[in-house]
Amino acid sequence: MPNDIANRALLGRRTMLKAAAAATAVGAVPGLQSAVWAAGSDKPEKDEVRIGFIPLTDCASVVMASVLGFDKKYGVKIVPTKEASWAGVRDKLVNGELDMAHVLYGLIYGVHLGTGGPKKDMAVLMALNNNGQAITLSKALADKAPSTGLHCPS
Repeated sequence: MPNDIANRALLGRRTMLKAAAAATAVGAVPGLQSAVWAAGSDKPEKDEVRIGFIPLTDCASVVMASVLGFDKKYGVKIVPTKEASWAGVRDKLVNGELDMAHVLYGLIYGVHLGTGGPKKDMAVLMALNNNGQAITLSKALADKAPSTGLHCPS
């Protein structure tokens, strides 16, 4: 009789462990499917990406990526969208009219905090600089600059 009780308890424990393992495996399947998709798919999330910019010299990376066809390699079409103001870029980002944008350093943080408009989560995927751009020349090159009326301070 004591062996019978022990066997039932063991059988109950084994049955429970098998059921728990099966439930865990079934529960993990959806997670595994998405992991397999993420690891195995090269297809972009979107076929066309609208990138807002203000027509200043530092927007060249966005514009030239489109002009030179860098997007074709990745199966995405870059659509550069010239905007009139930083506020316009901000509003179009928040409203979803733009997928991404070339903006001032603080603009994304302002949107994230809700400054000047609705609060919206944003991500900075790449930063070109932190408000410190400059074109510099060595003294030797500055001295050879053409005399076009431009002054190169020494």
